[in-house]
Amino acid sequence: MTIERETPPDALPSTGHADHAPLEAWDAIAAGYAEHVAPGEQRICAEALELVGLRPDESFLDVAAGPGGLGLAAARLGATVLATDWAPAMVAQFEARAASEGLANASARVMDAHELRLADDSFDVTGSQFGVMLVPDQPAALGEMVRVTRPGGRVLLVAYGSPAEFEALQLFVAALQTVAPGFEGLPDPPPLEFQVSDPAVLHGRLVDAGLRDVRVDTTRQERVEAATGRQVWDWMMYSNPITAVLLADVGAADRAKIRASLDERIRDRADPSGVAVLTAPLNIGWGRKAGGT
Repeated sequence: MTIERETPPDALPSTGHADHAPLEAWDAIAAGYAEHVAPGEQRICAEALELVGLRPDESFLDVAAGPGGLGLAAARLGATVLATDWAPAMVAQFEARAASEGLANASARVMDAHELRLADDSFDVTGSQFGVMLVPDQPAALGEMVRVTRPGGRVLLVAYGSPAEFEALQLFVAALQTVAPGFEGLPDPPPLEFQVSDPAVLHGRLVDAGLRDVRVDTTRQERVEAATGRQVWDWMMYSNPITAVLLADVGAADRAKIRASLDERIRDRADPSGVAVLTAPLNIGWGRKAGGT
């Protein structure tokens, strides 16, 4: 399989979007993401790959992979995997996690989702979980995902549904409001992370990207399990740089109050074992590239 183009490896494009967290912000949370967030994503990764029908003999491209999501799950199934992310620290985390599991069939490269330095028609399946959902030019990134997928191959996107039903986020906002009563929560329209929270919008973008037989599954949820407020705090702090932006002007004393509020809210929701399960709705969309069999 030939996957290289002749673009120099350091010729990464810049998104130029002010509302998109800079590369350095994603680098800064990479280790925390791998520790506090990525392990809980593996169940959804496996379910999404089952929906798209990934087989052990196929090649898989993970776009905006972060420290491992879909790519590691695909490698565990036996697929030949290339993971890409624009943040070098995320790529390093992916490589470390693959090495720790002995996944010799997985490799990773620094690459921007808006301009994949890969040949046309190279991969059997191309996917992204919680990555391309938040890029500033999603149609361009989806177009790139389709371009590098072979005719007849499949393209997969996993994204969040309604932010109003995103329980970890809403719990965090409520705790933040205990020290900042004037904070109104997410803006309207919401951040890029929720640009395809409407499944009809996700369906339309996949069709517009050139896919056929498009389907969107809305029956699955992400589950964040927490026994303490600190676990919710860490999940929020390391899942996305936007949390650090929200807390930029919040001092140490108020941060402690937020964590205390989270502790109380987790205790109120916990089951007899002391664990609270916070869910978030998901839209899992996939389709087939025209041509092939």
